[in-house]
Amino acid sequence: MPKAKISALGCYTPPRLLTNQDLEKLVDTNDQWIMERTGIRERHIAEAGVATSDMAILAARCALLQRGIEASEVNAIIVCTVTPDHMFPSTACLVQHGLGARGAWGFDLIAACSGFVYGLTTGAHLVAAGTHDKVLVIGADTMSRIIDYTDRATCILFGDGAGAMLIEPPADGDSGLGYIDFLGEVDGSGGDYLKMQAGGSRLPASHETVDQRLHYVHQDGGQVFKYAVRKMYEVCRDLLARNGLTGDDVSIMIPHQANKRIITAASDRLGIAPDKVLINIDRYGNTTAGTIPLATRDAIEQGRLKKGDLVLFCAVGAGYTVGASLWRWAF
Repeated sequence: MPKAKISALGCYTPPRLLTNQDLEKLVDTNDQWIMERTGIRERHIAEAGVATSDMAILAARCALLQRGIEASEVNAIIVCTVTPDHMFPSTACLVQHGLGARGAWGFDLIAACSGFVYGLTTGAHLVAAGTHDKVLVIGADTMSRIIDYTDRATCILFGDGAGAMLIEPPADGDSGLGYIDFLGEVDGSGGDYLKMQAGGSRLPASHETVDQRLHYVHQDGGQVFKYAVRKMYEVCRDLLARNGLTGDDVSIMIPHQANKRIITAASDRLGIAPDKVLINIDRYGNTTAGTIPLATRDAIEQGRLKKGDLVLFCAVGAGYTVGASLWRWAF
């Protein structure tokens, strides 16, 4: 029986939009080219001075308001991000202080686009162990801060946004609802294909690293695409099989929103009907750790995710990181 459930959800996206038409003025690209290759039409971009912790706090407040509890009741805060406000202190510390979550501990989790799936699993295990009863898992990224807007291969892909889910033990009447299983994998041999080269201990910031534009996202799109298509399918297939399930049993698949073609290729191979796959990349782009909570909110608002539904979350990200998680939706 599940020992942890998702009890609330909150999201935030900045109001400013960056459309494909806007990008046509910055780099050699066009709306048709972007839509055909990625499925993205527009992205939300944070204004100057807005950092990852700001968006994370706003998303978390929405989740707490939905649940009707105070921040002081939260035991732990997990912030999944690759764009922290600072190298240290952790973004989780800033969120804890901003929320007024007195007594909560927390940490940042770095798994790139797989971050939120990893965070959900970590939070579920903290609750299932009986040591915590309210864990906030937040996926938040301000990708616009590390994107080179002269590089048409990457600047078309990413946007900014945040989402938070609250994890708690199941209550009376929640029989069978909540966390079921997780399957994850990392493959460091693919690290060179999607990375930010400078800014860490390997290549600390210098005039040379700035001049060479090494503090921006670098991606070998072809390599990442091939790996993501294969591994998103494999990790979902294996997780379902381990639980005696097939694609037909899934009520809704909520994948990381990196590329529409990746999502459709994986879901087709799994035998999951298109109307059971949430795709909203056209309106947000790739918000990295923020994509899955944003997509979950849209699924609820569209009436496609209801209490008792079997939800399959899945993602592939830089590292490489891979993860899939099964939940029986609880609200």
